[in-house]
Amino acid sequence: MTKAPFSADSAEQISELSVQALCAALKTQLEPLCQQRAPVLVGIHRGGFHIAEWLHQALAFAEPLGALDISWHRDDLKASSVSPHVKPTTLPVDIDGREVLLVDDVLHTGRTIRAAMNELFDYGRPAAVRLAVLGCRAGQELPIQPDFVAAEFALPAQQAIKLTAAAELPIEQWKLSCVERKQ
Repeated sequence: MTKAPFSADSAEQISELSVQALCAALKTQLEPLCQQRAPVLVGIHRGGFHIAEWLHQALAFAEPLGALDISWHRDDLKASSVSPHVKPTTLPVDIDGREVLLVDDVLHTGRTIRAAMNELFDYGRPAAVRLAVLGCRAGQELPIQPDFVAAEFALPAQQAIKLTAAAELPIEQWKLSCVERKQ
């Protein structure tokens, strides 16, 4: 794992972080990887996809961006009374034998990444999967660590980090905030 250039250990510090600066730090870490044969860039719906869109443009990827919806691979569907918000998975490039750069917003338990890898392998067998996240926090329940990370967060277990971003908003308006975690 690349050393994170930013850290925060309170809701106030997290809300003061510039998402644009975090994305720029992630871009800097990814540049050497992308100067070789560029990996297939894939973002996880929702927050990870917005970050992947920004990286796709900032790193001038020639191939189209992929998007994963992990709704049907989540292991908490039975425990939740909420219906999944399903978006289409699109992988416009064959991933067999290719390196895939998977992008998400915040790595916490590792369950989202596990679900994303299940979805990814439904479409082929990549040579390698690298993980880039805007932020990583303690509390992994699965042995999953990012290869590239912009920030490390230390928060109580009952708090979650939420990225507010949208394609129609400029990156300067994207925000991180802390919310109470759903149990």
